[in-house]
Amino acid sequence: MATKKKTTKSKTGTMKAVKSTGSSVGMTTTRNGVMGYMPNDMPSYGRLILLGFQHVLTMFPATVFVAAFCGFNVGTVLFASGVSTIVALLLSRRGVGTFIPLFYGSSFSYIAAYAGISGAMLGAPYTPFSGPLPDEIISVMQAGIVVTGLINIAVGYLIQWVGKANLDKVLPPVITGSVAAIIGFGLAFAAVGNLASNNFLVALITLLLTILFSVYLQNKGFVGMLPVLLGAVGGYVISALVAPGSVNLAPVAAAPMFQIPHFTWPSFSGPLVVTAIVSISIMAIATIPESTAHLYQMSLYIDRFAEESGREKIHLDKNIGFNLVLDGIGDFLNGLVGATAGTNYGENNSLMAITRNYSGPALIAAGVIAILLGFSGQLAALVNSVPLAVSGGLAVYLFGVIGMQGIALMQEHKVSMFNPRNLAIGATIMVVGIGGNIGYPNGLLPITVPNVFPQGLPAIATAAVLGILLNAIFLIFKPPMVDTEILDEAVSAAD
Repeated sequence: MATKKKTTKSKTGTMKAVKSTGSSVGMTTTRNGVMGYMPNDMPSYGRLILLGFQHVLTMFPATVFVAAFCGFNVGTVLFASGVSTIVALLLSRRGVGTFIPLFYGSSFSYIAAYAGISGAMLGAPYTPFSGPLPDEIISVMQAGIVVTGLINIAVGYLIQWVGKANLDKVLPPVITGSVAAIIGFGLAFAAVGNLASNNFLVALITLLLTILFSVYLQNKGFVGMLPVLLGAVGGYVISALVAPGSVNLAPVAAAPMFQIPHFTWPSFSGPLVVTAIVSISIMAIATIPESTAHLYQMSLYIDRFAEESGREKIHLDKNIGFNLVLDGIGDFLNGLVGATAGTNYGENNSLMAITRNYSGPALIAAGVIAILLGFSGQLAALVNSVPLAVSGGLAVYLFGVIGMQGIALMQEHKVSMFNPRNLAIGATIMVVGIGGNIGYPNGLLPITVPNVFPQGLPAIATAAVLGILLNAIFLIFKPPMVDTEILDEAVSAAD
């Protein structure tokens, strides 16, 4: 039986928590009077609902945006997001004795792959926010999402076996950062096309509003975490005012208040299924380091809060491999029902750091709310009514940020671009990935492999594989050290 948590009050009025291995009810107070929840803490039911709803508001803009932008069913994606979050939380509580407080939503890293597959199967690029794609196209993409989940599970167990340091040799930051960069920059042409081919004024205002909100509302409380939603709402209103015909709310009024999410089954047959599997699943190269970084971030903040409140540190960062297994299970479930591939959300991590609410039960409540929202037909219709000019303005910023985050990842890990090996790997990935994705229809290089890649090799996936192969060559046939490597080793030794 789990031991009970007790709290005592000191002469100064500070609440001190006694070490506990079980769940506790109520808030923890730190020595400086800051209140919050540890992962296993259970808020009261009223607070549980409010805290869960706040999590949903935080994840909602990005999760729904990816679904509607890429042609997935919004209700299905919201439903799957809630399910994958709840499953991950329950499995973490059972597996490591504590909730790993992360929320799972749609990942932006897969947008380029979705666009390539849908464009190839439609015969023309999919128009964002124009409603769900045909079931047969979503089903083919589901095959890639299911395999992505299996890859994450395998990598998670591999890390538990060989350790993260050894895995980093195969997937160093120059590869993961470069792949993340080409995912965003490879979509630049599509984003600019949407910006220029529709109402340019509306698109430009949407872009500027989103940027201004993200910069000037930073650290301004909860509202500062919603720049994309605020920019979308602002652009929507502007579009309705200056171009009334661009906003049609008739489908929203006609949509049912309640409807069962539209589920589809993955298809592992057809001429493009292998292309879909490779081009989608290879994007795990970008999401694996992202997920790991999020876990490190949460571990740091939670242990700091535990120290300040007299609680036991839980060191979540010990569970890197298990966390990736949970990521993989989430993607596997998403792929089974017709939802986008997911990732644990940095937005919700930031919310938890700001509020000191690390409660796993609060995240379970958020998952339940997301599931319920998945049954709203009018919500999906409202999202699909976003004008193309508004989505174009958002896309310029969002896709650019994805690319810049890849560069930031390399900066964070101090990747030296004076090292010829790094230059070779990064240059190859960047040129093949960006050039191929922009220069050829649907991002498919004109290099065909019969019965496997009949319409061409997916540019971003090909770029990632070339980078991995180059790095493998350098690992097997070690080149001579250069001055920058000697300096880096000296700095590392000094640290």
